[in-house]
Amino acid sequence: MRITAILLGATLVAAGPTHRPADAVSAAHPVTRPLAAPVALGMLRQTGLAITVPGTRSYGAAPVGSTIGGTLGPVSVSDFRGSLNPNAWVVTVTSTAYTTGAAGPSQTIANSRVSYWSGSATSSTGGGTLVPGQPTAAQAVVLSAPRVAFSKTSGSGNNRVTWNPTLSIMVPTGVTGGTYTGRITHSVA
Repeated sequence: MRITAILLGATLVAAGPTHRPADAVSAAHPVTRPLAAPVALGMLRQTGLAITVPGTRSYGAAPVGSTIGGTLGPVSVSDFRGSLNPNAWVVTVTSTAYTTGAAGPSQTIANSRVSYWSGSATSSTGGGTLVPGQPTAAQAVVLSAPRVAFSKTSGSGNNRVTWNPTLSIMVPTGVTGGTYTGRITHSVA
């Protein structure tokens, strides 16, 4: 059996206000339709923490029993908290299951089949120690539970880091053909 189309990716959805000093900020990527360009969060007032995520991402079609995926697109964290001490933050990433139709057992790809690795920073500014959650593909993690995607462990001052994570989805045997959608959520606190 061959799955005719599997669309997996990200459309920007913000949870709560875009800036909340000393609070968590979350940006989610539901998989629905393409956007013309990523939408930046946190540009209204530059204080606290802000996170930006890419728009929808499609990974195309794949036969059952195979693995599909690719890069998700740039994820960025901006820390405008100045000289607060300590000035650390952690980004966590989660995934929903990917479903089609009525989301029955043969229409679901569980989040335990979704792997993620952050890779190293593609760009960064400001001070501090920036640590990727999974620097290499060999360190990819399954998104059946919240995982650390990136963190700032020390330093003060304003900073920004961007990375382009990779998503990998193992398509199980026994699923029906269709367009599968899900959501990847990055949160920073």
